[in-house]
Amino acid sequence: MSVLGRRLLAEFIGTALLVCVVVGSGIAAQQLSAHDVGLQLLENSTATVFGLGILILTLGPVSGAHFNPVVSVADWWAGRRAGTGLTTPDLAAYIGAQVLGGIAGSVLANIMFDLPAVQISGHHRVTSGHLVGEVVATAGLIAVIFALARTGRAALSAVAVAAYIGSAYWFTSSTSFANPAVTTGRIFSDTFAGIAPASAPAFIAAQILGAALGFTLIGLLYPGPVPAENIVTPNPS
Repeated sequence: MSVLGRRLLAEFIGTALLVCVVVGSGIAAQQLSAHDVGLQLLENSTATVFGLGILILTLGPVSGAHFNPVVSVADWWAGRRAGTGLTTPDLAAYIGAQVLGGIAGSVLANIMFDLPAVQISGHHRVTSGHLVGEVVATAGLIAVIFALARTGRAALSAVAVAAYIGSAYWFTSSTSFANPAVTTGRIFSDTFAGIAPASAPAFIAAQILGAALGFTLIGLLYPGPVPAENIVTPNPS
């Protein structure tokens, strides 16, 4: 398999398993704690933290462990002048693999819990507060990733990114989707973690805005070139 093929496979698998963790733990939480939404969120967020950290450690050396289109776009943007990071064709391929992986992850979670494989969520989430929460969640995620890369600490991404997402589950009103591929995947499960198709475009727009704000903030805090080849984990091969 080519180097790009291995990277795309890693991005597909990583995004699929990330969404599977999010959706599957949400289904389990509903079944185990049917009458306590706070406990459901705790169970969901805890599983996501551990799952995301393990996925970054396992697949990061192959693809960089983006698992997120806005991270891939930021990587491409950071390296466009120096010729580092993703090329434009690679960026398109990464995003395709991530979106398909997100959908596959929801389908897999549905199947594991004996639900119809493909569902369409009826969970409408859009409020002004939720959209602000998505801007904040995604801006923070991009800032964490690029701050570590800019200061030569990308090896800490597995812990730092997972910890940030875990905390953002609780301090943002939207519970921190912060990822267009994950948002798209969660459309296909009408469960605790799902999102209605009508809500997804606004969430994705908020995520794009948040990513731009986070990247701009890094430019102000850490002026100079960002080593795009070291995002999220160093030197994928």
